[in-house]
Amino acid sequence: MGPLKGIKVVEIASIGPGPFCAMMLSDMGAEVLRVDRRDARGKGGKHEVLNRGRRSIAVDLKCGEGVELILRLIERTDALIEGFRPGVMERLGLGPEKCFERNSRLVYGRLTGWGQTGPLRHTAGHDINYIAISGALHAIGRAGEKPVPPLNLVGDFGGGGMLLAFGLVCGILESRVSGRGQVIDAAMTDGAALQMAMIYGFKAAGKWSNQRGSNLLDGGAHFYDTYECADGKYIAIGALEPEFYALLLEKTGARDPAFQAQMDDARWPEFKKRFVTLFRTRTRDEWCALMEGTDVCFAPVLDLDEAPLHAHNVDRETFIELNGVTQPAPAPRFSRTAPEIQGAPPIAGEHNDLVLTDFGFSSGEIARLKSSGAI
Repeated sequence: MGPLKGIKVVEIASIGPGPFCAMMLSDMGAEVLRVDRRDARGKGGKHEVLNRGRRSIAVDLKCGEGVELILRLIERTDALIEGFRPGVMERLGLGPEKCFERNSRLVYGRLTGWGQTGPLRHTAGHDINYIAISGALHAIGRAGEKPVPPLNLVGDFGGGGMLLAFGLVCGILESRVSGRGQVIDAAMTDGAALQMAMIYGFKAAGKWSNQRGSNLLDGGAHFYDTYECADGKYIAIGALEPEFYALLLEKTGARDPAFQAQMDDARWPEFKKRFVTLFRTRTRDEWCALMEGTDVCFAPVLDLDEAPLHAHNVDRETFIELNGVTQPAPAPRFSRTAPEIQGAPPIAGEHNDLVLTDFGFSSGEIARLKSSGAI
């Protein structure tokens, strides 16, 4: 009974950010239909976490019957998700104009790395490339070292899938007022840049340097960084505010009056070296016993096996287990219309007959689609 219950979405299968967007919508209660390639039929399974919570049909989008099938589905759908390079959906006969002819209220979501316009729009790329031209990649890394890719979180998921999910919900809300659909152009380059809004503000105010590892939030400050402990494990310190920093000094026993110069960035490298030595004097668990749950702004750095077992995550049920696979639970939380996972990741084509029947196809039509190879 999530907040998007009653919303219908067709997802043209892709990888990474497209399925993540569809997963988020499904977790919130939307009915999301995944359209897999016909030659993918029988593939998939419980480890495809991004595909959870939706049904799948396997369709040949290169044949006329398959295209017509999708157009009929779109007639009864609120939104569409596609992640091909610009022009591919048009060549298939499923571009926005064709879809709007069948459903003028459709919100047509397009998710790409470079966007639908611009000189790079037709070139291949991945998360690392998209965040590179946004300025985000340059800003992440240690002083004197090369930029470090932050997994594929900033481009694919935050700047791509999550951006499109937000855009689609905005578009659906607007369409219910105007009675008209529109195209959502979600580019990961735009999304990565958008996430850098505060940092660009700092840069304009003279509070951020292009020199990696020298700034307040990039590991330059001794009070905002990770530190190795005696057992080789790590802790994270984020004592930005003066009162939290004072508590950090108290808890660690760092009594040298020199440490009072918290914001003297010229001394940060010196203080950092002293903190490195200090935090290696105890194990991670010992530091947790001293500082976890206080206002130091402290946390242990947990690996993927440890994180689901942390007491805070257990209490909030941040992670769940579905068919033996540990995975993040739906988020955010709603007080009344609680989101939930609607089902396990499907096998491609698992719901051909059921879905088509639900969308009004007769048994004879389904049989003809099978015999033609469209499904």
